[in-house]
Amino acid sequence: MIRTVLPAEAAAVAGLHARARATYYPDGIPQDGTDWLAGWRSSIERPDGQVLCAVDEGRITGIASFRTAEGAPADTVKLFQFHVDPDHWRAGIGTELHAACVEQWKADGKRTATLDVHIDNRRAQAFYARLGWAPDPENPPAEGDHHLYLRFSVTAQ
Repeated sequence: MIRTVLPAEAAAVAGLHARARATYYPDGIPQDGTDWLAGWRSSIERPDGQVLCAVDEGRITGIASFRTAEGAPADTVKLFQFHVDPDHWRAGIGTELHAACVEQWKADGKRTATLDVHIDNRRAQAFYARLGWAPDPENPPAEGDHHLYLRFSVTAQ
């Protein structure tokens, strides 16, 4: 089941986020002082964004956070976070969650979606490519940047 995350679920979402990110940092997640719980609480409560989750047997197994980024065209949505619990990889959860995002973007009148993915997260890059995401020609990789910028045509779906 895909639904909107509830404010009381912020800790579960932050925990899933940490487990997923840990898989593509071979030396451990960088400790940069980020308070993920506070960040997720803010994302969940934002009136201009949405956080969806996949739920299986009462447990959150996937999360997606998106909104129109500052300075972006009104018909463009940015996917800020998209994670599936590593214990549930290859079960179709990511594909189902992505389809729910696309459905919501269409309902919101979005034409284009963007995201950035960590350069070392090859698994996610392959996942996004299978779904039709491609390198964003307006945001080529900068030297020393640890992210790839991808673009998706919502209207082509």
